[in-house]
Amino acid sequence: MTQTIEESMNHLEHLKIKYTDCLKHPLNLNIKRGIPSKEQLQLSEPMLNVLSSPTDFLSQGTIDIRNYGELTGISEAKELFSELLETERDEILIGGNSSLNLMYLVITSNLFAKIKNQTNKKRVKFLCPSPGYDRHFAMTEKLGIEMIPIGLNNDGPDMDEVKKLVANDPTIKGIWCVPTYSNPTGVTYSDEVVDQLASMETKADDFMILWDNAYLVHHLTNEKKAVKNILTACKAAGNPERSWMFCSTSKVTFPGAGVAALGASKKNIDFIAKELSYQTIGFDKINQMRHVKFLKDKNHISQHMDKHAAILKPKFDLINQKLMHYFTGKDCVEWTEPKGGYFVHLTTQPGCATEIVGALAKIGVAVTDAGATYPYGKNPSDNSIRLAPTPVSLEDLDAAMDAICLCIEYITLKKKLSL
Repeated sequence: MTQTIEESMNHLEHLKIKYTDCLKHPLNLNIKRGIPSKEQLQLSEPMLNVLSSPTDFLSQGTIDIRNYGELTGISEAKELFSELLETERDEILIGGNSSLNLMYLVITSNLFAKIKNQTNKKRVKFLCPSPGYDRHFAMTEKLGIEMIPIGLNNDGPDMDEVKKLVANDPTIKGIWCVPTYSNPTGVTYSDEVVDQLASMETKADDFMILWDNAYLVHHLTNEKKAVKNILTACKAAGNPERSWMFCSTSKVTFPGAGVAALGASKKNIDFIAKELSYQTIGFDKINQMRHVKFLKDKNHISQHMDKHAAILKPKFDLINQKLMHYFTGKDCVEWTEPKGGYFVHLTTQPGCATEIVGALAKIGVAVTDAGATYPYGKNPSDNSIRLAPTPVSLEDLDAAMDAICLCIEYITLKKKLSL
């Protein structure tokens, strides 16, 4: 039933009183970043003790992993990650604990090492499906690459927009993609989108698809979504060097001591390995072996991630229940119900997100800055908020959601009444 102006004003006053009371009793809760909870980290503690005999420190039975060498990773780790990323073993490079580090290496090696002897360096642009991963955008901006926002649909980037742009502009050198349970919307790319990315005509002959498959095993339900293999699709389309796939165990084992991997054509792996050889003689092979012994294979990883899901799903269910309770039948906000990943995305009324985030900060609830999931932190509609519920307890999340729902309704109604 539609409220009269007087009823709306009375309700706004009620919300203001509740918010003023929250100001007197602020919380201290942080759901800004998608980090594992203490309970999730405890699942991997047995990994710390899996190397116990002298033979555990031998790769392929003869290579001492305590020493120098094995620049691109030990054979056992390559086998594990080639199974995850569906590549050949020589199409894998094993890094340290950060997939972002490998992404930075790929971008700088491709775009800057290749033009170091050129006197006229052309402007470089990347396509950025939005909302997207803020750290991707921060890296791109740091490197002086111009970012072009691209619409993100329920099946991936707006490919009509993508294809039109890349077909006519040689300075567009790449596109960021989080293909499985995208950060922050939870979208998984369709087979059609993958095939179009692989086969589309690009004006730049060195166009890159930066395929950050960070959540490929991070399912929340039994409906375990899997995206089509972009490297296989690129090979079939005659563009084998176009795709660069990344993943890590950061949210599988320990973010501070994980293992990252790059999957690409053998030609690309050889190129990156040469660039890497000037920076290191090899990453932490003991940690690589530790992960191999603990995670074993794709099937065992799936079982391990089911334990993560058992911890996480109640938190995502709570968010959905709270939002339904507060906003069913109202037009204040829309939200995602992800099947995996680490985030829930809220779409507020236009012009409200920044003020909602600010109001939350004043009552002690920290969420990701409004606009952070857009290039340069600028969302023209100011309607995007990312929630990262993983690090907090259910009890704390319950309190945070009450505060979030209050602020959404309060700010939205205030804006609507132009007060």
